[in-house]
Amino acid sequence: MSDKKSCDSHGHNSHASCEKLQKITLNLEEDQVAVLKELAAQYSKDLNQRWSVSAVARVAVGAFLTNIGRIT
Repeated sequence: MSDKKSCDSHGHNSHASCEKLQKITLNLEEDQVAVLKELAAQYSKDLNQRWSVSAVARVAVGAFLTNIGRIT
């Protein structure tokens, strides 16, 4: 496992303060990966800044954890 601090290493640099990222291995279904890639491309186009699949996955996980009340 490796930690990264750089904001732009995770697909965009819009955070006011960057959090440390941990590299993990995650197994997803093919259709999930396809949708994450589509969203990354769409966000990159719409927001005029690079979004990685990893960044989109973090947004999705964050939304899920917020919805179940585990983070705020």
